[in-house]
Amino acid sequence: MRKTVITYGLISGAIIAIMMIIGIGLFAKKSNFEGSMVVGYITMILAFLVIYPGMASYRDNIGGGTIKYGRALSIGLLITVISSICYVITWVIIYHTVFPDFMEKYAAYIINKMKEKGASATAIDKQMTELKHYKDMYKNPVTMCLLTFIEPLPVGIIISVIAAFIVRMKKKTAKI
Repeated sequence: MRKTVITYGLISGAIIAIMMIIGIGLFAKKSNFEGSMVVGYITMILAFLVIYPGMASYRDNIGGGTIKYGRALSIGLLITVISSICYVITWVIIYHTVFPDFMEKYAAYIINKMKEKGASATAIDKQMTELKHYKDMYKNPVTMCLLTFIEPLPVGIIISVIAAFIVRMKKKTAKI
């Protein structure tokens, strides 16, 4: 199981890392955070689609053509963890080398969007306080990594649950 999980986890992680780098280049540096978020979540879905082939590989090569739901789910979740770690490493490198002013630009973007929508001064002040809290949290490397880790995690968990259900079904053998 270890080889399958590591192999497919790193494939998923490579997809998510490469697409994050491309997404940062295309959207975030231009302060197009909406486009960046859409591409980011689509990328996560695509990267986590690797979970199904990982489960199927285990089922076919190690499980003798069958796999229980719990085993498939654990494979999917471990692939998710490895991929999410790759996501964190990539973001930390990007943040510290290319995009150290991310929090300031993101905060300005959020506040400008609120002003465009006619938000009240109270709502804007409340949002500014919350954004300052996140900026302060980002100063701690452990907290920054944890916040980044939980971004892709729900997507991977959902795909793991669905893929485990699908992959556990017995393969139909063709009759000649």
